Amino acid sequence: MKIELAHGEIIDKHTILLIKSERISDSEKLADIHREMELLADGVKFVYNSVDDPSTIHNLAEKLKSINEQLWDVEDELRVFESKQDFGEDFVNKARSVYFLNDERAALKRALNVLTGSTIVEAKSYVDYTVRGLDSQE
Repeated sequence: MKIELAHGEIIDKHTILLIKSERISDSEKLADIHREMELLADGVKFVYNSVDDPSTIHNLAEKLKSINEQLWDVEDELRVFESKQDFGEDFVNKARSVYFLNDERAALKRALNVLTGSTIVEAKSYVDYTVRGLDSQE
């Protein structure tokens, strides 16, 4: 089965698989991860070859990988807080960081889609969380 995906989604998935391959040690899970990476390889190559300068894709992919690593770490930390039933200020700050990081992630995926001329561009819509009245320009 073949499914067309947004180019940013392909690179995002690839970075997540790279992180999994670095952080997971279970041999069965690693086999699944490597199989998925092989299935995704042609799509990744296609995205890199869709621009004149593949280093631009590489740079965005590295930023995306960094964001996904941060999200992984935050999710792990939140699970530790949950296991301790500790929902104090540190938990709240970590939980809030998830949507800030996901906003950065979405922006990078969109940039990849625009840069590569992806026919599919992921649409996002969230409630605006910016604080009103604190900006001196308002």
